[in-house]
Amino acid sequence: MSTDGVLVVDKPIGPTSHDVVSRVRRAMGTRAVGHAGTLDPMASGVLVVLINEATKLSPYLSADDKVYDATIRLGSETDSLDAQGNVTRTCEVPRDLSLDGVRALCASMCGTIQQVAPVISAIKLEGRTLHARTRSGETVQAPTREVLLRSVDVRAVRADEIDAQLDCGKGFYVRSFARDLGVALGSCAHLSALRRVKSGAFKIEQACDFELVNQAAKGDADARTRLLTHVISLEDAAALLPRFDLNDFGTEAIKHGRKVGMDGSADANSLGLDGNRAVFDTAGRLVAIGAVEAGVLKVMRGFVRK
Repeated sequence: MSTDGVLVVDKPIGPTSHDVVSRVRRAMGTRAVGHAGTLDPMASGVLVVLINEATKLSPYLSADDKVYDATIRLGSETDSLDAQGNVTRTCEVPRDLSLDGVRALCASMCGTIQQVAPVISAIKLEGRTLHARTRSGETVQAPTREVLLRSVDVRAVRADEIDAQLDCGKGFYVRSFARDLGVALGSCAHLSALRRVKSGAFKIEQACDFELVNQAAKGDADARTRLLTHVISLEDAAALLPRFDLNDFGTEAIKHGRKVGMDGSADANSLGLDGNRAVFDTAGRLVAIGAVEAGVLKVMRGFVRK
C-alpha cells in the first residue's frame, strides 16, 4: 500500500538534498518523492521530504520562516562564503569583541533588508545556475534581493568565532549574512557550520535519523516499519493552512473540481477572508488545497484519496 505524507529527515553533513530524496524513494518504493526547501551539503538538520500525494503540498510547505543554528568564523572569506570554498582573502580579527557588542550589531541588521546572494548558489540566470557559471570561470554578478531577518540570537563569542541562531524568511542566505557580519565588524568572515532546526511548522524534534532511512533503503523491513511511524499525514502536514470543512454538497462539488460557496461549507466562517485553505471532506480527509476569493472557494490542487 502506498504512503502519502511528509517525512522530516535530519540530514547529516555531506549528502545533498537530492541524495536524501533518492534514499527515501528506495525506502518507500516510489518515485514520487520531493522536498520543500533544499539544504547545502555542508548543512545539517531539517529537510522536509514529501511522499506521493504530499508532493502537491510543496508550494505551501516551502515556508517563509526558517530557523538556523550557525557558526561564523572571522578572519577569512571564501568564494562560496562557507567552509567548503576556497579562501579569497584574509583579515585581522577584532580583539575587542564582546557578546553584548555583537548582539547589538546583529540586532541592527534585522528586518527587511537588501541582501547580495552568494555567487555560488542555485539562483538561475538565463537558465543556468550561478554556481555553474562561476565554476566554469564566468564572472558573475550576484543579484541583490529583498529578504527578511526576523531575529538573531547570539549565543557565544569566541576569539574568532560567533555562534548564533537566526530566524529568517524565504530566500535568506545565512552565508551572505556571515559575509556581511564580518564586514560590519571591520573584518571578513565565512560560515563554518550550519544546522536548520525549523522549517515552517516542522522542527528538528520531529526528524528521523538519516541512518534509519539508509537501512530502510537497503531493504531492512524492520527499519521501514519504524520509518513509517515518522511519516506525518497529509492532514497534519496541511495544518499550517487555515482549514475549510465541506458538507456533503461541497464534498460532491469538490470531487468534480467545481467551485464551492456558502452552501457547500460546513462552517460559513471559513469563507471569510481571502487566501489559501486546506480543504477537508466530511470524513475529515484532506481532499484539496483551495483559494477563497470573494466568498467562493476554488480548487488549486486536488488529492487522490483511497
